[in-house]
Amino acid sequence: MTKERYVKRQDRVCAQLHFNICKETGVKLDIKQWYEHVPKSVETIQGGKVAILWNQQVQTDRTFPNNKPDIIIRDNEKVTCMLIDVAIAGERNVIKKEAEKILKYKDLTIDIQRMWNVKTKGIPVIIGATGTISKSFTKYVGNIPGNMKSRNSRKQPYWALHTYF
Repeated sequence: MTKERYVKRQDRVCAQLHFNICKETGVKLDIKQWYEHVPKSVETIQGGKVAILWNQQVQTDRTFPNNKPDIIIRDNEKVTCMLIDVAIAGERNVIKKEAEKILKYKDLTIDIQRMWNVKTKGIPVIIGATGTISKSFTKYVGNIPGNMKSRNSRKQPYWALHTYF
């Protein structure tokens, strides 16, 4: 698969996640369908209680090569932060890619926890090219706001992703 097609597919998954998160947290959206959604780089809602960042670098005291997760949800009311990183992997690499993503953002998670004084969690969302997911997929996705329950997801290809959430 070409890099452009990979990025486009990954961005579609991220856009759907972003759409569902915005709806769940009360962001006013002008559209009704996730596939029409074009995420803004920063969404702030409920008087600044929740911030949703899209493809934003995180500035920290230390320099990290991996400081730009796909989506960041900072909830100042619950004092939490979620770093969501999405990947579309080859069928045989789903579990390996999930472990990679967890390790990739471990240092950033620790630094954000220390700097922002919030409980921080890294959430990998890894889907195989034909819809394969790991056993932990439901656990990770269940932490994301927006009624992200996977339904019969092992039997559906990536292009039917909207049925995952």
